[in-house]
Amino acid sequence: MLAKQEQPYQVLCHLTAAAEDASPGTVSSILVVDKNGLLRNGASPKLPLDYLKAIDGLKPEANVGTCASAAATGQLVITEDFCSDSKWAELRHLPLSLGFKGAWSMPIKDSAGKVLGTFRTYFTTKRKPTSDEIDGIILLASAAAKAMTPHD
Repeated sequence: MLAKQEQPYQVLCHLTAAAEDASPGTVSSILVVDKNGLLRNGASPKLPLDYLKAIDGLKPEANVGTCASAAATGQLVITEDFCSDSKWAELRHLPLSLGFKGAWSMPIKDSAGKVLGTFRTYFTTKRKPTSDEIDGIILLASAAAKAMTPHD
């Protein structure tokens, strides 16, 4: 898809589907950092529009959720259980209302290490990602970075 110069949105949707196929029972989503430094929907084909509207425009902050934290720190952030993680105090009602129990988020970085967005995976059970899931998302996040910065 990258070689054919497909539209970035189509590539990102394909990457979220690949993550979901590799980890049954999960839902993946990509948020992108806009020119003002806020997180916007990049590709979230299985999340409802009202959920996406509720999280649109989050500011990257280390103490907020998984995506905002991953975008702020540039590090993998894991929330095994929304109910016990203080980073989700203000927002936990949103994923819980969709039946999600936890999530994790990998920053998407360009070749210079700048955070372009985040690759998030929601779980319907309380758990951590497996090492295989982490390895897979590292590869998918790299492909997402290439789709988001085709000039690299």
